[in-house]
Amino acid sequence: MTVLGLVGSACGGLDTRFRAELAAPAVARGWRPAITLTPTAHRWLDAAGELDGLAALTDLPVRSVSRLPGEPRPHPDPAVFLFAPASANSIAKLALGIADNQALTVLGDVLGDPGVTIVAGYQVQDSRLRHPAWCRHLAALAEAGVRVERLEYGKPWSAVLDLLPASTG
Repeated sequence: MTVLGLVGSACGGLDTRFRAELAAPAVARGWRPAITLTPTAHRWLDAAGELDGLAALTDLPVRSVSRLPGEPRPHPDPAVFLFAPASANSIAKLALGIADNQALTVLGDVLGDPGVTIVAGYQVQDSRLRHPAWCRHLAALAEAGVRVERLEYGKPWSAVLDLLPASTG
């Protein structure tokens, strides 16, 4: 199976949709998810009892914190990342190069690398789209080669998986 860096941040529906609409369908398409969550997303999924279900989908640990010096790297280096759901806050931080948590560090370390594919599916309220910096954030990510798509409310998140290259595994 090809490793997919599956990164998620805290958005409405995360607790019920992340595993069912992103992680499990990715596995069904031949991906081996290396899951990294923002601290808040990890907290939400832990409270919802979803972490064990996610761990059962992969042989890799579900991460939200950095490793200690000297500890082995828990995930291989994926050539493909899916950042979904991506909150407005996380999209802005990624575009600005702010890596204040493990999820944004993983993405920030490969942003702009021509050998790495990044797809970001963001979920934001309509009011966020009017923020004067929003278009600049999306443009910065697009300039770095990120394919950015909005996750529409009421539609399955799994549609963003169609934006990934085919798994080779």
